[in-house]
Amino acid sequence: MGVKILTDSACDLTDEIIEEYDIDVLAIPVNEGEKEYLDKVTINPKKMYDDMRNGKVYKTAQIPLYTFQEKFAQIAKNKKSTVYIAFSSGLSGTYQTAVLAKNSLIEEYPNLESDLNIVDSRSASVGFGLLVYKAAQMAKEGRNKEEILKVLDFYVDHIEHIFTVDNLEYLFRGGRVSRAQAVVGGLLHIKPILDIPEDGTLRPIEKVRGRKKVLKRMIDIMEERGGNADLKNQTIGINHGDDIEGAMELKEMIEEKYGCTDFVVNIIGCAIGAHSGPGTLSVFFLNEKPDID
Repeated sequence: MGVKILTDSACDLTDEIIEEYDIDVLAIPVNEGEKEYLDKVTINPKKMYDDMRNGKVYKTAQIPLYTFQEKFAQIAKNKKSTVYIAFSSGLSGTYQTAVLAKNSLIEEYPNLESDLNIVDSRSASVGFGLLVYKAAQMAKEGRNKEEILKVLDFYVDHIEHIFTVDNLEYLFRGGRVSRAQAVVGGLLHIKPILDIPEDGTLRPIEKVRGRKKVLKRMIDIMEERGGNADLKNQTIGINHGDDIEGAMELKEMIEEKYGCTDFVVNIIGCAIGAHSGPGTLSVFFLNEKPDID
């Protein structure tokens, strides 16, 4: 009996990958005023970005405890060996809620202790998605849970997130920059470059003026952080806040400089995009070559 991969919609993988590898995805709730949606189930990212450009404000909520309990009880009853890979604990309470749900069911379903492993990705969007993708590939190959968990440990420690946002206002609303920074950044066309450090939180690392310069700097950071990681033979993640042209420009720059050929490119889903906003561009890669596979 193979290993089932379970995750949540903040992984931002394409529908094609999710279908091909039979990945089970829990939807993160997204709210606009009194209206509640489920990410990529009852609302699609394109609609959300169009609404945001027109002034609407979207917020996210955690997956409810009962949703995890229902899913985990099903796993226990089916005795299906499962790995749940969760959105970063540094950005969401999703991981903690999943652990609480599992612990609440152990007495009723003792087999859940061994049947279900919960992994904190300490990652977001397609950076998180690359962990899920790798685990799903290994599960489809028939690899056992111990092998999958070992590789996930490596990915969690070595996945890089480099991204920029088009409008600092959305990061201001999320408490990531001050009001003054947002106003000045907009007036001076300053684009922040951010990453996700080891604790899985969000961190601004540089400020660059102008779109062309910020893309070039993102490419340079790839070399600084991943120069010894065999970038050419990696799967590189790219995603965008409804800016496919920008994503393709970034992809072409990476192809030209590093010779990469394997990419996962997708729009940023509502769970992440509600905070990063339209025009966000991101790139994800490993900063070290795996010594395990």
